[in-house]
Amino acid sequence: MTLWRIRATVDDRPGYLSVLTASLALRGVNILALQVHTTEAGAVDDFLVDAPDTLGEADLFAAVEKGRGRNCWIARSEARGLVDQPTRVLGLATRLVRDPDATGEALRALLGAETVTWRPVPAAGSGAAGAGGGPVAGVEGTRMCLGDAAGGWFDLSRTAPDFTPAEYARAQALVELATTVARRAAEQVTLVLPDGTELGVRPAGPDDLPAVGRLHERCSARSLHGRYLSGAGSPSPERLRRLLDPTRGTTLVATETDAAGSAESVVAMANLLGEGDQAEAALLVADDRQRRGLGGALLRRLVTHADRAGYAALELYVHTGNAPMLRILHRLDRPMHLERDGSVLTATLPLTGRHCPTQV
Repeated sequence: MTLWRIRATVDDRPGYLSVLTASLALRGVNILALQVHTTEAGAVDDFLVDAPDTLGEADLFAAVEKGRGRNCWIARSEARGLVDQPTRVLGLATRLVRDPDATGEALRALLGAETVTWRPVPAAGSGAAGAGGGPVAGVEGTRMCLGDAAGGWFDLSRTAPDFTPAEYARAQALVELATTVARRAAEQVTLVLPDGTELGVRPAGPDDLPAVGRLHERCSARSLHGRYLSGAGSPSPERLRRLLDPTRGTTLVATETDAAGSAESVVAMANLLGEGDQAEAALLVADDRQRRGLGGALLRRLVTHADRAGYAALELYVHTGNAPMLRILHRLDRPMHLERDGSVLTATLPLTGRHCPTQV
């Protein structure tokens, strides 16, 4: 028996796929895997089959044509083709998480592309077809153009078969994953406090929930009250999950590693939550890390995030008895409007960015 890949288009109507599979079965062809790609021209059926050694390419073409298939493409396959598509995609995604610079190789493996070229966005007026001088993302026959959010685009090609919209969607998802991983790595910085302590600062995510929960456990009731302005103690896991993955805004965590450099713990959390044209900032710093410049450093980063995102103003709600936080606000050395309501002080910082907020 011999492994083959067969791709053919059939009318996207009930029963047409069964006609094609029956035609293959009559020649002793065993279908091992099947993917269906929906296109404007019809359903593109992609088979991995095991055919008798006596059948050649011409015999398989004839079987497809008799089964009402058209635009047929046939090629020999290898045993690695037996890996199902979801497993292959997950494997490539895992590789990109570890090495986002391997995007081109991952695209080549995913699509069987013969050439994968990354190109910078052409300058305006260069004659390229896309808006702003860039190419038009999408597929055209055996060529695919993928936009790269980091700047530039990927140009892919292969001899046959034509790319499908489903393949484009998978490839674009891999590119976006690699871009996200690279951006998160770039945003992770080392913060050196005035006393020489080095901490990592990075964007938080849902996976940080256990570590952030432990941060709340090590904080005193005074620190928790200063952050949440209530006596309810630590927030629920569901609320923490929303803080770590806000709909609009960002959350930063400051981390330290143990002496062996293996275990990481979260020592501070900084939240930026956007609503309308304003954003709200809040800080929580472990008691044994307070009064060392960490809160001020995190707040300055939140101000920068909010400014770049185009918010008109940044608000902070501070208990009037929270002297350390009031000192941090004073040291920002920025114009702000203060308004008191009972024991809560609202500090509003005008921002210089465009007043049309975007998601950060």
